[in-house]
Amino acid sequence: MIRHKKLAAMVALAGLGVAACNAPAAVNNPGSTASSTTQAAPQEKALDPTAKGPAPEVAGAAKGGTILVRAETTPSTMDPTDIYYVDSNEISKLTFRALTQFDMRNGKPVLVPDLAEDLGTVSADGLTWTFKLKKGIKYHDGTEVKAEDYAYAIKRSFAHDLFANGPTYQLDYFKDGDTYKGPWASGDTYAGVETPDNNTLVIHLRTQFGDLPFYASFPMFTPIPKAKDTKDNYQNSPMSTGPYTWDTYTVGTELKLKKNPNWDPATDPVRHQYADAWHFKWGADAVTTQKQTILSQGPDAASLEYDSVDSSVLPDLAGKQSQLLTGESPCTYLFQMDSRKIPLEVRKAIAVAYDYDGMWKIVGNNDVTSARASTILPPSVPGYNKYVLDVNGVKLNGTGSGDPVKAAAMLKAAGKENFELVWYYSNDNKIATAGSAYREKFFQKAGFKTKAIGVPKAQIRSYTADYSKDANVLWSPSGWCSDWPSGGSWFPVLFKSSSVKNNQSIGELMDPALDAKIDAVSTKPLDAQAAEWGAMDKYIIETYLPALPLYHDKLGMVIGNKIGGAIADVTMGMPFFPTIFVKP
Repeated sequence: MIRHKKLAAMVALAGLGVAACNAPAAVNNPGSTASSTTQAAPQEKALDPTAKGPAPEVAGAAKGGTILVRAETTPSTMDPTDIYYVDSNEISKLTFRALTQFDMRNGKPVLVPDLAEDLGTVSADGLTWTFKLKKGIKYHDGTEVKAEDYAYAIKRSFAHDLFANGPTYQLDYFKDGDTYKGPWASGDTYAGVETPDNNTLVIHLRTQFGDLPFYASFPMFTPIPKAKDTKDNYQNSPMSTGPYTWDTYTVGTELKLKKNPNWDPATDPVRHQYADAWHFKWGADAVTTQKQTILSQGPDAASLEYDSVDSSVLPDLAGKQSQLLTGESPCTYLFQMDSRKIPLEVRKAIAVAYDYDGMWKIVGNNDVTSARASTILPPSVPGYNKYVLDVNGVKLNGTGSGDPVKAAAMLKAAGKENFELVWYYSNDNKIATAGSAYREKFFQKAGFKTKAIGVPKAQIRSYTADYSKDANVLWSPSGWCSDWPSGGSWFPVLFKSSSVKNNQSIGELMDPALDAKIDAVSTKPLDAQAAEWGAMDKYIIETYLPALPLYHDKLGMVIGNKIGGAIADVTMGMPFFPTIFVKP
């Protein structure tokens, strides 16, 4: 996810810019000088279709207090249809219930029913999914949730002109998803969803989508009553089904949540309502707020800061290791290269010129929060396939200071001397500005021209997610987190031709042959996909080199000394908000 799809931390980088089978052989691009070594590490997903509420009590949990949550980057939206980045997705777990949800058990994600009674039943041909809905669910205002509200929310998600940040799997997989444009442009009649009664939701597909129960955990699948929909203003006062609801919201600055009096814990197998209130604040310098959180004076004691802990802050944690929350993350950071604008041989020269070690230091990476990467998929994804690509003698494993002499020679051989690289960066972010300047230096040293365009950090996503603008590197997403534990939440949404149209692509690839390869894996049974996705990872990097894997994210965040119940949400690389409480 994550897109989203999809990441607050990854946007900062751009400003610097869960059984194996036989896998298809990776094929090198004809004439390529690339080679690689491979090591497979398949893992398994976890499901619990019988999970019921209430959620088990968290050890030592106490009720009361206000939890303060801060981060430097502002969520792009809080509209459930439009949510895709991990920050807003995690926040939404407090307010929006979906058809399914992930529970964290012993550090691993387990998919459970949420507002649905089960994890869905699929037809023999794989094209129809039926979800039985829980009865008696109410919105925060006490009104009843109806089956038609789920159907309307799905219809609403097709208005991608209005909700451009949101996930896009429905556009590719749902029936008529390529032609239906949402209730405003296409009307309420949509063949992809139906509600035969008030406790049943039926979803029709145009192609098999075995991962649908995982996708159904997204806030896009929270019910929305049509009469309450105010389109792009809906995020200001949405209908809540979770334990908390909107108190006050200032877009781009802060969100205050209060208890939802009509949330029924008996129906919820995941969430709790321990704190009286949550207060989210965005925009302050991350290092400053991390230090305040560690000091834990006054309200800072019941706070957490969800930017990755900066290297400069680690000494402040001496003797306070309980205030460092660590865990796995489903994310990989990459340096995007637009394949529409940059020829393959130039992309190889960029790879050879890239100063991984220098940028690692500039962005404040450390071994607590990051691991050098050579692959698209992170180790937490089933089928993860560890390989290292070699480009003209340079190993692309996320290390090294680059070889400007060799890169310049590669540009000359390709007839592309002085090739211009253009990117956007946040000019009011110190790290982003420093990183952009450093990037210009090592690329210029390798014979590239550079053009770095500064924009305010509050607007950076609107620039990097608009592929019609002038850049040719560092588009958004500048990395990816698994939308669910499967390569199916990576390759179909990031590397198909449709991804470019959806402004959600890595490398902006538009190759029908690759589309067909990805579709062939997507339609296979889930237990046959994992190793295939690992091989797809290697094939795409070897054949197209659409991006440079930089590092895999690890969760390392600071919490106040009165924060209890903090565990890692490994599906988001965030703290798992539903279990957190304030210690007495």
